[in-house]
Amino acid sequence: MIRLYVGYQWLTAGWHKIIEGFDATKFLQGAVAKAVPASPGAKPVVQAWWAGFLKGFAIPNVKLFNFLVPWGEFLVGLALILGFATIFAAVMGMVMNFAFLLSGTVSSNPNLLALEFILVALGGAYAGYIGIDYWFRPFFRSYLARLLGGREATGTSKV
Repeated sequence: MIRLYVGYQWLTAGWHKIIEGFDATKFLQGAVAKAVPASPGAKPVVQAWWAGFLKGFAIPNVKLFNFLVPWGEFLVGLALILGFATIFAAVMGMVMNFAFLLSGTVSSNPNLLALEFILVALGGAYAGYIGIDYWFRPFFRSYLARLLGGREATGTSKV
């Protein structure tokens, strides 16, 4: 249920950004502005190192972020709903939640982050058991074993 709920949240957030158009410019500029304390003696909402990253990399490459954010949200949601690469999708969701939190946006990010942590920590390998991962994981392990040189790659070698 957690996987489906979190997946739905990401899928719909990404879908709305895709169909309505998304421009991260003002969000990024606002996050950089939050690195300056609102009043004397107050602590900034956004840490200086993160504001430096946003100012030096994200804002100059805003077109890349205009693509990555909506499609990343949509694909994380789709993967979680389908149970495909579930742990990877949940971790990528966590990365986005951390980025949004570091940028000074609370919203639903702490809630989703906590649920994704539960999904990864407690669900582990079974998080996608009811989904595409049920069939995909054995195929992927077999592929990795062939790629890396046999049974040793999967930890199933006989000693």
